[in-house]
Formats: sequence, structure tokens, C-alpha cells
Amino acid sequence: MTHIDRAGLSVAEELATFIEAEVLPGLGIEADGFWAGVADIFTRFTPENRTLLARRDDLQARIDAWHAARRGQPHDAAVTESFLRDIGYLVSEPAPFQVGTERVDDELARLAGPQLVVPILNARFLLNAANARWGSLYDALYGTDALGDLPPPGGYDAERGARVVARAKAFLDEAVPLASGSWATLADPSPLKITLRDPGQVVGRTPKGVLYRHNGLHIEVVFDRDHPVGATDPAGIADVILESALSTICDLEDSVAAVDAADKTAAYRNWLGLMRGDLSASFQKGGGTLERRLEVDKTYTADDGSTRTLKGRSLLFVRNVGHLMTNPAIRLPDGLEAFEGILDAIVTSLIGLYDLKGLGRFRNSTAGSIYIVKPKMHGPEEAGFTNRLFDAVEDLLALERHTIKVGVMDEERRTSANLAACIHAVKDRIVFINTGFLDRTGDEIHTAMRAGPVLRKADIKSSRWIAAYEARNVAIGLACGLSGRAQIGKGMWAAPDRMADMLEQKIGHPKTGANTAWTPSPTAATLHAMHYHAVDVFAVQKEVVQRPTPGLEDLLTPPLAQGANWSEQEVADELDNNAQGILGYVVRWIDQGVGCSKVPDIHDIGLMEDRATLRISSQHIANWLLHGVCTAEQVEAAFLRMAAKVDAQNAGDPLYRPMATDPEASLAYQAARALVFEGVHQPNGYTEPLLHAFRLRVKG
Repeated sequence: MTHIDRAGLSVAEELATFIEAEVLPGLGIEADGFWAGVADIFTRFTPENRTLLARRDDLQARIDAWHAARRGQPHDAAVTESFLRDIGYLVSEPAPFQVGTERVDDELARLAGPQLVVPILNARFLLNAANARWGSLYDALYGTDALGDLPPPGGYDAERGARVVARAKAFLDEAVPLASGSWATLADPSPLKITLRDPGQVVGRTPKGVLYRHNGLHIEVVFDRDHPVGATDPAGIADVILESALSTICDLEDSVAAVDAADKTAAYRNWLGLMRGDLSASFQKGGGTLERRLEVDKTYTADDGSTRTLKGRSLLFVRNVGHLMTNPAIRLPDGLEAFEGILDAIVTSLIGLYDLKGLGRFRNSTAGSIYIVKPKMHGPEEAGFTNRLFDAVEDLLALERHTIKVGVMDEERRTSANLAACIHAVKDRIVFINTGFLDRTGDEIHTAMRAGPVLRKADIKSSRWIAAYEARNVAIGLACGLSGRAQIGKGMWAAPDRMADMLEQKIGHPKTGANTAWTPSPTAATLHAMHYHAVDVFAVQKEVVQRPTPGLEDLLTPPLAQGANWSEQEVADELDNNAQGILGYVVRWIDQGVGCSKVPDIHDIGLMEDRATLRISSQHIANWLLHGVCTAEQVEAAFLRMAAKVDAQNAGDPLYRPMATDPEASLAYQAARALVFEGVHQPNGYTEPLLHAFRLRVKG
């Protein structure tokens, strides 16, 4: 790619042109001054970023040596904690404090509801997610297995439709009960004459219905006798619309494959389209071309006759990359690539000015904040680095201090073990903590790499540290005063086709006191919204805050397979499962640049896969190889077997490049192997360095 000089930085021409021609003019910012400020930030923060990464490596080397010296000895929590404090991995707890974050939108601070995560490189998916603030409960129940089975093929099935209506009305009986009787037996009244047990739940009238509120979330009951469903309903109810995805994370990190200036520019351009409100996407459906844009606000008439509005879109975060990766989009004066996380902080915040200044079609943050999720930080030193970096970006953009808010992903072991100190490091700008249990599992395996062989992957999910991790996250967040100021979140439901299971299991997230949790689709968000009507999260938080915070003993107990004696078949099954997951994800990442997708697992069940799940599978095999549970020959055989299976699963994709016929020529196959055979030596077990290297070879 062509680079041009900007204040001593070597900037890819494509990126520089985008910023100078598409971003800066609309903001009235002069290019030379902007680039001088950017160069200054890189000069100030690059050395510290490098030092922090070296600190990660040093701590891991000390932990590796300690485990090697103690090989064969049982785990001792007290001895482990003492060692980790001696080397500075664990720090002292801060004195009790309360976060001071201000100017936070209600969606994050005072409401509880679902959250979406969407790859920023896909404009259609972005718009679907941003528009998922409202969703049809009828459609979500009819089109998924939420009722226990899938809809039959062909046209509308009246029997299934009746089941959908019955389930939706049962939900209304729970969330907005009538003064007498049931929604199921309601017959032919005027919508305005419907009386609730609690009349205060009535918000107003919409053009075709009535708007209600429960646990802070809105429910619109649509009355329309001209609608095919409403025409056959005794009360004329055509649909039940739920306020669903309160917030959405537009992801520059785990769910995208962005390895160069072209990728980064495309991602930033989509973020700009969201902030200006002019992003659109065209696609083919039903033999025609459809165009998708951001939804307008929802209007309603209040009791006093005034017209009011509710947001028609999710509140948008943007997830920057972590501290590890660099990107050739900018090269520093020493010729090395610039840190991508620093670049993201600058450019995504710059684009966020369109919203802050009211220059877009819609407002994202009515409170006047820019919301950035920062992933993969290791401990309070790195959180403090992010805080100072955001200070510098605010100064560059002439913003008030703490305008840029931060969401802290609690997904690395050193962060979860020092969570209160991490929150303290960003206490005046934090709006979010979230348990990213997938990356957290990958880091757990890598941190304990030399302690011994880990459990089988499915068994790790029930090990002691995970329960402690999830409980500590909520307890510490509440103790630090996040309730009413910030989100406490839980992780992704990774099986988008299994909505019945999600409805049964994911209610556990609000029951912990978490006021958001991730869902894989707008439809899933609508179904998950039902859980926040079933559970008063803020009442749960008042109970949880009274309980003692779980200690470190369980959190620091690695998921080791003590005395396990797996059969040859059990080992082969585990290797096949991991290898299939690795190949199924990596082949799309490397060959097609797809960073997140629904990938068929070894049983042909579609699961959401991203770099976090890849980190677990690759680190798991690397651990078993290191400790002799399996041999290199067994791993190679598993990869070859599973390459053939993945090829078969993708046979209908015209863009797919088979691996099994010539694995040596397949860069995707070689990348998958490298993730395992070089896994022990990858920084903290991350997959990004190898993925980026192989993807750049394919693009080149």
C-alpha cells in the first residue's frame, strides 16, 4: 500500500484520504494540526504500550518457571496467591470507593436489557443490530424453536400462529396484568378502555396501539383489525412489540478480520455512517433489491395529549482493539507499525464528534458521551494506560475530561483477579464491566499452561474458577457503585439456532444482578428481553450488594485434570472436536476475511465462533501436546480428518477453498496448524498475531 507523510508518521494513503476528505471537513478540524496531535500521542504512548506488553511476557515467564519447579505438587491456593503477590501479578485492593462516572445514558445506567455485538465491517448486520431496539415478539416466537419446535415448511401455519399468540399473551399477563381477567380472554374492547392492575404502566398511545412500561422497558401492543393476525384475534391484537436491544457494540476486534489500511478504513467508514446517520446497505431478497437504513424514533401520544418520542435505535458502543496488535495502516518514525488500539481510540473518538456536535441525522448519546469498549486488558496498569490515552484523545479533540467513556472487558485472569483495582484506574469514565468468559477461559489455559494438563473442554465450564469469576464480577462491580451509573454484563449465547435453550438458561444472567447480557441476533435480543420483565435486576442488585464478595481461592484454582486417565477414544474425540472448530472458523477468517460467523460444529450444529472460541480450542490442544496427553501425530491426523469434514460442510459455498485435497497449499490449513503447534509461545495464547500474518499473505 502507498504511504504518505503526515507529521512524521507514514500513513496509508487510503486512510489519510478518508480522514482528510470524509471526516475532518464536516467537523471543521484542520488536517495539519490534527496529524501533529496524532503524532504526539503515538510518541507519548508507544513506549509505554511496549513496556506493558513486555510486562505481560515477564509475568508469564515467571509463572511458567514456578509451575515447572512445582511439577507434581498439588495446587495450594495460599501458596499460589503469595507467589502471585510477590511477582506483582496480584496488587493490593484499593480502599473502598465509588465510581464517579457522569453523563451516562439511561440505557447503560438505569435500565436492564439485552445487548448485541456486531462486526463493524458488515453494514447490513450493523444496521440490523442498530435497529434492534424494537422487535416483534410474534415473529421471534414463530420463526425460531422458542416454542420447542421449528415452524413447518411452506406458508403461514395457523396452528403455530395460535401457539405464538397464546405464549405472547401469557407474557403480557405476567408483565402488564389486566385489572381483571387475562389477555387471552380479552374480547373486542376499545384499546383505550383496557385497564391494568397497575394503571401507571400505561405510557400512551402509538399510531396503532398502546404503549406500556414494565421494569423500565416498553411493550407496544398493536391493535389492527386490518392485519391478517389482528383480523382473527378476539381483541384485534396484531402483534406485541418489545423494547429489545438497549445497546449494541459495534466491534472492531474479535468479530472482524481487519489486518491492513483497507480493512481499517472500511470499518471506520461504517462507524462514520452510523454517527452521521446515513449508513445504508442494499441486498437481494424475494427477487428484488432492498435498502436498509437506520430506523427513525418511535412516536406516541402521552396522556396529556403531547407527542413524545422513544429512541428507535440501540445506543451504540464501539469496541476498539486491545493493547497487543499493531497495524500497517500507520508506520512510526522508527519504521515499525503503530499500535492499533491507539489508532482506534483516536479515529473512533474523532468520528464520535459527529454525534456530540449534533451533526448527524440522529443522536446516539443524549447524555453527551462517546462509548468505547476496551478488551483484553491485563490488570490495573493497563487500565490506567487506557485512561491516560483517553485523556490525551480528549485533549486532542478539545473535549471535556471523561467525555470518552470506557467499557472494561473482564476477560483476562490478571484483570478478574484485580478487578476492583482495574475499575479504580478508570473510575470516572467507566460505564461497563462484562465477563467475557470465552477469552477468560483461553487465558486461564495459557496462564496455567505448564501447571499440567487441563480438563476436557466441556468439563472446564463447570470448574471452580468460572463460578467464582462470574460471581466476583457482579459483587465487585456493585461494591464499586456501578448500579445506576454503568452496566454489569454477561457473555454471549453462542447457539443462535437454539432459542428454546436460551430462554430456559439465559434467565440466569439477570438473576445474578447483571443488567445486560450478550445475544447473537436481533431475534435473540427480543426473546432475551422477556427475561428482564421476569426479573427485576435492580432489586436483585440490592440483595447481591449485601452479600460478601467471594475470595480469590477458587478464582486462582486452575482447571487441571488431576489424575485423569482418558481412553484413546476420548483423546481422539477431544482432538477432533477442537480441530474441527479451529478449521471451521480459521478457513473463513484466512480465505474470506470473515471474522465472526455461524460455523457448523462437529455435530453440524451452528455455533457463533470468533477469536475467543478459537483461542480456547487452540490453547487446549497445545496444552495437551505439551503434557503428553496426545502426540503430534495424533494432532496431525485429527486435523486431516476434520479438514475433510469442514470441506464437506462448506461444499455449497462457491467462494470456499478446500483444504483436505492439498493441505500444504492451503494457507488456512497451515494457519490452523500453527495456532496449535506454536500455541505455547503465542503471547497470552492470543490468535491474532498468526491470523493477521496468514491473512496478509492471502491478501498479498
